[in-house]
Amino acid sequence: MGNAEAAVAPSGGQRIGSLLVFSFALACILPVLVSLDLMRTLWSRILVDETFSHIPLIPAVSLFLVYAERHTIFAKISRGWQLGGGLILGGAMFLVWARLNHAPFAAINQLSLLMFGLVLVWMGAFACFFGARAFRAALFPLLFLLFAIPVPEPLLSQTIYLLQKGSAEATGVLFKLLGVPALRLPDFVFVLPGVAIRVAEECSGIRSALALLITAVLAGHLYLESKVNLLILALLVFPIAIVKNGMRIVTLSCLAVYVNPSFLQGNLHRYGGIPFFLLDLLMLGLVIALLRRIERPNPSALRNPAILPAE
Repeated sequence: MGNAEAAVAPSGGQRIGSLLVFSFALACILPVLVSLDLMRTLWSRILVDETFSHIPLIPAVSLFLVYAERHTIFAKISRGWQLGGGLILGGAMFLVWARLNHAPFAAINQLSLLMFGLVLVWMGAFACFFGARAFRAALFPLLFLLFAIPVPEPLLSQTIYLLQKGSAEATGVLFKLLGVPALRLPDFVFVLPGVAIRVAEECSGIRSALALLITAVLAGHLYLESKVNLLILALLVFPIAIVKNGMRIVTLSCLAVYVNPSFLQGNLHRYGGIPFFLLDLLMLGLVIALLRRIERPNPSALRNPAILPAE
């Protein structure tokens, strides 16, 4: 009596489980249908804006993680009306805010409000139908949904600027290490023999940095045990992205100077991000391997401890 969470009776077996899943899915779809006009706007941005392209994948990954850990998450199903109701109420407020849009928000900020509201509603619905215990067990997949929220302004512009500035610094250092004659001018411009390049906003690597951050958090959850190491891995994403971006800029610049200037407008410039992103993944993998080694010392050292002299 008076409990915010009530246990679900085990009778009904699979039939009750199917009904719960159907009800949960309906509760997740309903706010999407209510916000259909804004969802169309979001989809149009996904098709043309690279910083939005990852959004459809996030809910799919979260669902897969819940399914993969279903035996742990759904070991005991109950009802979490208090927790779920609070999250749903908060999500509904953000959805209303996104629709009214009284403040002079840019379109991306309105879509950020929309997705934040949807994520809160989805999390609340999960708590309502499956309980606080299942919610805690599924906390990572649920929080992973936050990556589906578009980065709002002015945070997005500031992040792009920092990546742009960091890439220019990395480019200057690499030019010096390689002995490439390069005169650096203001506004991230480098003058090289026969060509001049500018590290523009489009060269900031924001899309690959976001993709690398998402990959790092997911890989850290799967392969690291320490939350501190997961945080370290996430914080190292942007330095890795900046170093990779500098290497890409320097590679294209050297090819333009010493081979053919057309490399600055060719296919390698347009589509060369994939091999360099693989370099990102390689560096990320090395960091994960190092963190795993720190977490799990050499087993042989544990089996053969040093014999300390008796005092």
